[in-house]
Amino acid sequence: MTFAVDRLVFTPPDVDLARSPLRGHIDAETYVLGAFNPGLTRLPGGNLLMMVRVAEALRDPIRDGHIHAIRWADGRYLLDAWPLDLVDTSDPRKFMMRGGGWRVMALTSLSWLLPVELSPDGLRVEAVHYDRAIEPRRSYQCYGVEDARISRVGDRWLMTTCSVSPERHATTLYTSTDALDWTLEGIVLDHQNKDMLVFEGLVDGRYWAQTRPLGDLYFAYPPDSEWRAGPSINLATSPDALHWKPCDQPGIRPCSGTVTSARMGGGTPPVRTERGWLSLWHGVEPSGVVGIYRTYWTILDHDDPSVIVASGAAPLIEPAPALTDPIRDLLYLDNVVFTTGIADAGDHYVVASGEADLACRITHVPKSAFAGVGRVSSPGL
Repeated sequence: MTFAVDRLVFTPPDVDLARSPLRGHIDAETYVLGAFNPGLTRLPGGNLLMMVRVAEALRDPIRDGHIHAIRWADGRYLLDAWPLDLVDTSDPRKFMMRGGGWRVMALTSLSWLLPVELSPDGLRVEAVHYDRAIEPRRSYQCYGVEDARISRVGDRWLMTTCSVSPERHATTLYTSTDALDWTLEGIVLDHQNKDMLVFEGLVDGRYWAQTRPLGDLYFAYPPDSEWRAGPSINLATSPDALHWKPCDQPGIRPCSGTVTSARMGGGTPPVRTERGWLSLWHGVEPSGVVGIYRTYWTILDHDDPSVIVASGAAPLIEPAPALTDPIRDLLYLDNVVFTTGIADAGDHYVVASGEADLACRITHVPKSAFAGVGRVSSPGL
């Protein structure tokens, strides 16, 4: 699908690393690997706020026979050095430890979150709030804070993030009364449960959320099932947004009729519409190193979000290589659009995505795109 308004609004050159939280801590040159996967919400005054993931990477991670990783500890940033003969360095973004009974990795970058204020239509940067950047504060965030998703529920904002450390790869929650000053509430989902999206409203007095637990083992569906075993978008409820119980019913599952949902996960916080809760999510078609990421949509029942009311069969948003042509020299991935934020704008939604794990993309999606479509058995066909 094509849209009249679809452009990049914030890219790595727009980040001033002189104001990075890492400045003055490590004796090594860094650069912005990506400024992407922005959470999105509307501020009380009408402007939009993107919470941009800035992946700050070492320019030369390999030196003196070692590869280096950035780590936060006790209020400062450090470099850890690993002998090259102990690691696999084929991917410039990370390195894998050799040997052992399971996969262990480390990163050559560390992510922190940068609040970027936009005009009400999302197309112009009004302010970049370096003084309100979110960086690691606890040991479970020592390798960074990633991929914010922002929901407004009542008179407060809830922001989930992925916190990365050797302790666990967990989901953490921040809360705010103005979407600019945030309080870290702690871990709300444990190891490798990612893409947590809090619904923008209560259902029967409870908070609801989409989650995406990961694992190395899944049990097979029957051969004639419409579903495919693998990562899925699950559901959970909470009385207070802190303590979550997984729902017994499944959420959005990968379909056996298509390879584009061979891997899937949540995208934007579900928002209330006349037909139900609108959920934008990503499906991945196997291809190359990471696959082709596209954005799909599903509408969930108002009163029971485990019930699917409607789904679009075709992708809503696809990777757009033309958008990154002006910064092609910075590309390290392609065929990836990762939608992470949504805001109501009357007859359309302002939708925020990470393009190519590199930059922030804003798309105006008309509400008519979700009208008149019933439930289809295999989203992504």
